[in-house]
Amino acid sequence: MAKFNDIQLLRINYLRGPNIWTYRPALEVWLDLGALEDHPSHQIPGFNERLTAWLPALIEHHCGVGERGGFLQRLQEGTWCGHVLEHIVIELLNLAGMPTGFGQTRSTSVRGVYRMVFRARDEQVARMALEQGHRLIMAALNDEPFDVQAAVAKVRTEVDDQYLGPSTACIVTAATDRGIPHIRLNDGNLVQLGYGASQRRIWTAESEFTSAIAEGIASDKDLTKSLLKSCGVPIPEGQVVHSPEEAWEAAQDIGLPVVVKPSDGNHGRGVTLDLRKKEDIEAAYHVAYPEGSDVMVERFIPGDEHRLLVVGGKVVAAARGEVVSITGNGRSTVKELIDSQLNSDPRRGYEEEYPLEIIDLATDSKVQLELKRQDLDADSVPAAGRQVVVQRNGNVAVDCTDDVHPEVAYIAQLAAKVVGLDIAGIDMVAQDIAKPLHAQGGAIVEVNAGPGLLMHLKPAVGAPRPVGQAIVEHLFPSEDHGEDAGRIPVVGVAGTRNTTTIARLVAWLLHLSGRHTGLACREGLFLDRRRVDAADSAHWEAAHRLLMNQMVQAAVIENDARTILRDGLAYNRCQVGVVTDMDGVAGLADFDVHEQEQMTKVLRTQVDVVLDKGAAVLNAAEPQVAALAPLCDGSVVLYAQDPLLPAIVEHRADDEYGRAVFVKNGRVVLATGHTEHVLGPLSDLTFGRGAVVPDTDALLAAIATAWALDISPDLIGAGIKTFEPEQPSVDTARA
Repeated sequence: MAKFNDIQLLRINYLRGPNIWTYRPALEVWLDLGALEDHPSHQIPGFNERLTAWLPALIEHHCGVGERGGFLQRLQEGTWCGHVLEHIVIELLNLAGMPTGFGQTRSTSVRGVYRMVFRARDEQVARMALEQGHRLIMAALNDEPFDVQAAVAKVRTEVDDQYLGPSTACIVTAATDRGIPHIRLNDGNLVQLGYGASQRRIWTAESEFTSAIAEGIASDKDLTKSLLKSCGVPIPEGQVVHSPEEAWEAAQDIGLPVVVKPSDGNHGRGVTLDLRKKEDIEAAYHVAYPEGSDVMVERFIPGDEHRLLVVGGKVVAAARGEVVSITGNGRSTVKELIDSQLNSDPRRGYEEEYPLEIIDLATDSKVQLELKRQDLDADSVPAAGRQVVVQRNGNVAVDCTDDVHPEVAYIAQLAAKVVGLDIAGIDMVAQDIAKPLHAQGGAIVEVNAGPGLLMHLKPAVGAPRPVGQAIVEHLFPSEDHGEDAGRIPVVGVAGTRNTTTIARLVAWLLHLSGRHTGLACREGLFLDRRRVDAADSAHWEAAHRLLMNQMVQAAVIENDARTILRDGLAYNRCQVGVVTDMDGVAGLADFDVHEQEQMTKVLRTQVDVVLDKGAAVLNAAEPQVAALAPLCDGSVVLYAQDPLLPAIVEHRADDEYGRAVFVKNGRVVLATGHTEHVLGPLSDLTFGRGAVVPDTDALLAAIATAWALDISPDLIGAGIKTFEPEQPSVDTARA
């Protein structure tokens, strides 16, 4: 069989915001099938069989058929390789742990050239999936070997390296479920939830309300204990030691058995429990020493280790630890038993997504010490039926949230408050978490800042807990924020006709209404009247700068068709979306936009993202623009000079609350249904001291936008007359 030449990837473009394909970030790939344009899938011998053998889960892809097996049906009927590559990439992402359900492939005006797009939470992960998918499809086409597992592993490695950790991801997901946007601020887990002045920041399970002082206290175990003790919180007696010999002396003073641990460690590293012999205590000192700045010896509290998660002063989840052991069979070594009985558990893994860790005897000195206490090592062969303890702590993975006694919850909440943490992991030892702590001699042994959430998200036993939702509710209480959580008024202005003037005037009116307003437009980047960058700022990066600025209480962002096609919008939703016209087709040939009708698909993006409580402001004099009205989730405000245009007449007649702005008898009118309010004579609505006469359509668009933002007509009229169209000089400050 003749070999097919590689499918050519002509252009790869990451769409970072809402775009013509989807509301979410996506990777758009332009590809040339070459000779494969004449060879749909059912005409390539063995192709479908090889593909489904390598990726059997393709049967779950519904495709356009809308049911399980839909994509396989398309394969058998015959579909083109661009469409096939789309599904291969999606399946590789699914297998790598980043489920992706959205994808589309569409032909262009050039024969054999297609635009393929798929949902992409992270650009580098998406590019790796595309690279591996491209290699896979060519191997399937040319009947060559291909290692699917290796390809999936490469994508998964990229997911682990690039994407948010599970704790951060669960908080971001919970915020998304509440309609709160997010911006990733670095390559790690620092994330902004919300826009501008309404934002909150998180870093894994820490928030901007987590004080550095509280975090410092929590990292000092001895200081934490003294503060807890002063407030009546039960703690184990203990002291800091500086040598193995001093550890043994302290243990004798405290009374055996004891615990040896680092004074400022976390995640159970370096902690050894239930020590009774001098040699074990001295050995445990050497295990704890590398994990912290000091070593502590504490009285051993009998019972199970528990982790209680406190968020905003409430216990929202609890998990119990278990002693991990193996059972001898008289034939296998300890290492072999650990691998067969423990490490084979699918809940164990090296990646952060697994609730339990792989036990590595070669590197885990704590396990080595535990075995030594039982006169065993990795090569020992335990007798048949002998129980061998491998780990006594660090395996907190059994959900027990519903069992927590109110008094236990109160003590955990008090401990978090005493330390000063808004989000805290309280480590507690108790024989029964369902009984009062004092009565059973239990105690709090640690208070942790930035606690891991995975044990509550993926417990080895029991139900997962909505800890992400609890943290988002803590940051954005529903009773205070409601549906507006994390949002500031965002105005998007799309089109070509005087859009800069419209954007600047709207920003001025927002400023006069008392909001610190950011503006990104062709004339630069502005904070209120201060221009901080003179470069053309009608693009994604400049708009993003505004949304990250904690001072910005409202943002006005100018867009055009090229911005939407190249980058997508910088915001996921907006309060007001303005579309003035659908001009500019001539400059978009490189995006395969050649016809005026195609502009509807591009500029509808600005209307698609309007919030339910927001409004689209549309030019009624342009039928193609006015036709976007039914696509808006919110209300619609039409504007035009002629009040008798069919679009305005129908809008006012069909909706008693339908709003329109027009000129009647030389006056600007704000109409709601059949009710009309005169803003003032058009001749009086001039700009600034120079009495500059504005373009009427631009003026009406800005008035309609300000009205949609609930700015009073009186302020709108006064603001127009005080607006100075001249550009201010550039300030040295930066957004």
